Amino acid sequence: PKRGIRSSRILERRRQRGSEWGQLDEPALGVELPAEWREALSAAYDGLGNAGVKVLLATYVESSAEHAARVASLPVAGVHLDLVRAPQQIDAWRAALPAHAVLSAGVIDGRNIWRADLGGIVESLQGLHAEFGERLWIAPSCSLLYVPVSLDAEQKLDADLKSWLAFATEKLDEVATLALALREPAAAKAKLAAARLALDARRHSGAVVNALVQKRVAAVSAAMAQRQSPFAERNRVQREALGLPLLPTTTIGSFPQTASIRQARAAYKRGELRALDYLQRMRAEIALAVRKQEELGLDVLVHGEAERNDMVEYFGEQLWGYAFTENGWVQSYGSRCVKPPIIYGDVYRPEPMTVETTRYAQSLTQRVMKGMLTGPVTMLQWSFVRDDQPRATTALQLALEIRDEVVDLEKAGIRIIQIDEPAFREGLPLRRADWPAYLEWATRVFRISAAGVADQTQIHTHMCYSEFNDILPSIAAMDADVITIETSRSAMKLLDGFGAFAYPNEIGPGVYDIHSPRVPGTEAMQRLLERACEVIPAERLWVNPDCGLKTRGWPETEAALTNMVQAAKALRVKLAARQVDEITA
Repeated sequence: PKRGIRSSRILERRRQRGSEWGQLDEPALGVELPAEWREALSAAYDGLGNAGVKVLLATYVESSAEHAARVASLPVAGVHLDLVRAPQQIDAWRAALPAHAVLSAGVIDGRNIWRADLGGIVESLQGLHAEFGERLWIAPSCSLLYVPVSLDAEQKLDADLKSWLAFATEKLDEVATLALALREPAAAKAKLAAARLALDARRHSGAVVNALVQKRVAAVSAAMAQRQSPFAERNRVQREALGLPLLPTTTIGSFPQTASIRQARAAYKRGELRALDYLQRMRAEIALAVRKQEELGLDVLVHGEAERNDMVEYFGEQLWGYAFTENGWVQSYGSRCVKPPIIYGDVYRPEPMTVETTRYAQSLTQRVMKGMLTGPVTMLQWSFVRDDQPRATTALQLALEIRDEVVDLEKAGIRIIQIDEPAFREGLPLRRADWPAYLEWATRVFRISAAGVADQTQIHTHMCYSEFNDILPSIAAMDADVITIETSRSAMKLLDGFGAFAYPNEIGPGVYDIHSPRVPGTEAMQRLLERACEVIPAERLWVNPDCGLKTRGWPETEAALTNMVQAAKALRVKLAARQVDEITA
């Protein structure tokens, strides 16, 4: 009710400034709401009819059909529906809306960058147009916050690919074309024809379909998603092969991206630095990272990822089927923006992507070097994905190419390979009823990416930014030998779910927060590890930071890792003493 009063006051101020309409976004209506929330909706909207402004209630991303009758009884003049993600909801709304209500039809996809089938949309809208007339509005499915501003800023995209795309400005043109086509069909004929030609060109392009990829996808078997042996047997073999101590120490993958690294990469991309010179600079940074890790006393090393600009873009640049924009920025959160790559066709790896770099890093040390890859679900989630086949199919294509990279790393002598999946939970549908289908294919593609290696090769995965307790069965189904997770800010409380679930594999709960420049003390990290030992047996625990160290500086990184290694060593001594006491008691 208080929120409703505030909204009413805002609408009243808008009326005083000449606004006729006010839009209130209610995307929460797309998820399963408890009874008290549904009742609160009615209470919150009481009084809005007196604001003097017509209210458009907007829902998007999922169907809100179950709330149609309730919303129709509210003092709103119209509703906006996402008919891209949930076209099936329209019948419920047609039946519920009063005769005066406006229907804003969200028919242009606001969450992806592909040109729309305008002719098909016009045909689908004919019935609504006949029924609603001027009360039918045409709109994007949701805010255009999720797509870049305009294709005008893209001067280097392949011309054919560019003709298949629509960013925010182009999507508004599509909205206007649809409205024109409904009012004056003849006037929109040329634009509809142009859209149809672009769709046909994309559908038949040789750049989209790769026969080798299609053949391989068709040949995928259930056995490809299974390791050779169960975890218990693999674990025994890996312990013998790796010879790591109790509570092995490692990092998540990246080390500080210093100004000199960024400058070298920028110069290389501008053509000011020769490929050989760039390679030598990156190898010098890798050698520095390896030397520092050895001095710190870490047990499992990483090469530091100096050569990588972004964990998705780096791999996408080496895969067929990916394209990259110059200025395709979108908001991630707050002031942080990202430039997602575009998956436009079948994904194919023409050659190994990380093998030479990782082999070089391993040649610098006798300690175990961990290979670092981005997983198929994260590659999918952090890209603009083609809309001409199921997302699960595109994820499977990615998994097969990552699988080849994993196998090649193993052949190169890399005994631990990490496949990062920070976006695994991010892919969950909003409605819990839709979770099982997603989790089934997401866990399957991860296993396919990881399962091509022998038992003695240890597969790690890393997850962050997430609560995991309600998807633990699926995380276990991924069957990674080791999972590292972000837990320090919760004081290991996130680990409780893993203990209650009896998570079967090894786990590395982060012992310090890499998002802060603060250097935690040895005692603080040891206390967190002791807390972890109360939930997970020490034999199955790893010691690591919460996440990668790309954004940190070297001084704080070295100080924090020094304390982390000391905490692990101190706890090893304490546990050994406890074991002696138990034996002699």
